[in-house]
Amino acid sequence: MDVVFSTKEIVRAKRYNAWRDAICDSYVHVDVDATRPDDYRGFIREEHFGGVVLTDILISEQRIKRNSQHISRLDKDCYYLQFLHHGSVNVLQRGETHVSNAARGAIFYATEPYELECVGEVRSFYLEIPREDFAQRFPGQQVPVSATINSTQGMGRIATEFCTMLATEGPRLDDDDRAYLGDQLLDLLAFTLLSSDGDVPGSDGSVQRARLRSIQQWIETHIGNPSLSLEKIAGANGISLRYLHLLFRQCEMSASEWIWDRRLQLCYDDIAKGDGRSITTIAYDRGFNSSAHFSTLFRRKYDLAPRDLARAQQRS
Repeated sequence: MDVVFSTKEIVRAKRYNAWRDAICDSYVHVDVDATRPDDYRGFIREEHFGGVVLTDILISEQRIKRNSQHISRLDKDCYYLQFLHHGSVNVLQRGETHVSNAARGAIFYATEPYELECVGEVRSFYLEIPREDFAQRFPGQQVPVSATINSTQGMGRIATEFCTMLATEGPRLDDDDRAYLGDQLLDLLAFTLLSSDGDVPGSDGSVQRARLRSIQQWIETHIGNPSLSLEKIAGANGISLRYLHLLFRQCEMSASEWIWDRRLQLCYDDIAKGDGRSITTIAYDRGFNSSAHFSTLFRRKYDLAPRDLARAQQRS
């Protein structure tokens, strides 16, 4: 993730003022009042996923306030959604107070006054969510704000884990992939908020479908690794191998079959594009480690050889 600002290399006596100058007066337009300004530390890192901005933040204990004057300086209309790793934040907006901590996330509106009471040092993910794009995913375009999300179970936990995956893998992806995943994240967050206010999943089947989708996205990110195994997939996604097999029953094919099938689909698309790469290079880029094995599976699935597809593309 790109570092927006960090106090790490600043002498302790100047950290708080540097933070306020660089972040509070320019980056987010808020007032802050730190509990211990003489012992301040913090950083902000961010990654863009289309219109969604995922931010990894560390801040010392403080009170944050956005008023009408700050709002008049904003050039974007968005929601903020926070998932905390540690610490606690009280979100005050619209006359209500919502407690956000490691077990509960919170969403609030950036273009209305709010206050954040940070209790202790806080490490969190912040999502900057475009209002118009997000509102289209709700009945009557009514987003539930301010609201909380249970991040320990069901859809809330899946959303939190998805953010962790994006923060880890985002820098390795191209712009198109990040934009695609940003749209998927908006869908997931909307579904989370619509599932009994985000506290419990709508049904076990809904959770399994969303979990499968998240794992398939993770697999596709790593599909070029020829040594990708089911054990690695299960371990990286925090589930057992048995549960991984259970999830893929929704696909009417095993996890291994789905991976090989997806690799073939991606190879077909790459060959059809005719981007100048050889068929062997395309196959290896998508996780095959044998051109003969690739050709056999490709012919079996599409009833033509890879070179025939390439020739047809050249003639068109």
